[in-house]
Amino acid sequence: MTATADREAAASNELMPLAEYLGSVLRRLRALPPLDLDLTQAHGNVLAADVVAPHAYPAFDQAAIDGYAARWEDLAGAGRIGSHPSFGQFENTARTVRLNVVGDMGAAHWRPVRLTPGTCFSVAAGAPLPIGADVVVPVHWTDQGMAAVEILHAPKRGSGVRRAGEEVAVGQLLAAAGSYVTPPTVALFAAAGIGHVMVRPSPRVVVVATGDELVDVGRPSQPGQVVDANSHALTAAAVEAGALAYRIGICDDDPEGLRGLLEDQTLRADLIITTGGTGTGPGDMLRRVLSRPGPGRGTVEFTDVALCPGTALGFGTVGGEEVPVVCLPGEPGAALIGFEVLARPVIQLLAGAEPVFRPGIKAHLLETVSSPGGLREFRPAYVAERRGGGYTVQPLAGGPYTLSGLAEANGLLVLGERVTTAAAGSTVDVLLLDRRR
Repeated sequence: MTATADREAAASNELMPLAEYLGSVLRRLRALPPLDLDLTQAHGNVLAADVVAPHAYPAFDQAAIDGYAARWEDLAGAGRIGSHPSFGQFENTARTVRLNVVGDMGAAHWRPVRLTPGTCFSVAAGAPLPIGADVVVPVHWTDQGMAAVEILHAPKRGSGVRRAGEEVAVGQLLAAAGSYVTPPTVALFAAAGIGHVMVRPSPRVVVVATGDELVDVGRPSQPGQVVDANSHALTAAAVEAGALAYRIGICDDDPEGLRGLLEDQTLRADLIITTGGTGTGPGDMLRRVLSRPGPGRGTVEFTDVALCPGTALGFGTVGGEEVPVVCLPGEPGAALIGFEVLARPVIQLLAGAEPVFRPGIKAHLLETVSSPGGLREFRPAYVAERRGGGYTVQPLAGGPYTLSGLAEANGLLVLGERVTTAAAGSTVDVLLLDRRR
């Protein structure tokens, strides 16, 4: 569906289309300033600049396996059966080649040596290749001799050898800006002689739950009480998104207490996430407090977005440092969906990651589902690969049961504003969740 159609569908309900809202939020943000970090500290961060190889890898010609480094010309006849054009094969045993072993070379060997015809060196994997050698014969293709060795089979020329720069050439792009530093890239950087890289720091995210009705976990709620599941869940979600997350816990509906708490947290946060109080009801104190600007306070704008579940979202800044704040609904399922569509992209942008959104796929819908008109619904779903290629998607519990559905989900089924029914067998959009299962 086009952006114009999205806008028209949402206009009837006076709701802002989700794509328009996300664009307005993300355009206000910039990635955090880069840091020069030691390679071992950079893991998990996003590169702020392209990384190119200052040195070749391998740095020198070397043996790729344990064996005997030799000249291929000396081995050319090994393993061949004798033959005659009139009689065919007539020898019962394969031919072997005998070479003198003139020395042993380990990975720490540094003196250059040269092969002469009819000789070889016993070498360990990683050892420098003797000058003139162009093949390493595996140990199990020999009689493992020490002073002299019988070669039973001749490998192809170049077998068992790694040439200088064969894997990484000088000036080669190793990783692009915007990509995450992973354990394999750490190894690649180190092998190419890189000890420091420029990265974006992991965003520091503070999570606060608001509401007089909230009680902490560990006991069932009573009438007038709601267990605070959100601050725990959103802290875990921020960590999964790559942030350094801190759960502050519960803040009562005290306007001055809320303002003071948020301003205190601006000293330790690159982003603040609140949950609860985003609506317009009598108990929604957070929206009333944060939407009022004040000297050095910043302001938060609350918007009714064409999103299901949870239409009321807030974004703005707090404190003199103008730290970004994302305000999510209080219902746990809606809070987690709001995190996925708004807070997670904000974290990714601050971290300098590209792209900022979850990967999306097309999938074959296994069950007919209905969806509220005028809203873009994100419904928990289970995605599986089809045996013949492609994906299937099974809808899970949504609506008031979104939280239980999310506990089983590895994807989010996305139903657009004009979709009221999606039939089984149709092709639908799905966002893939990074769940380690």
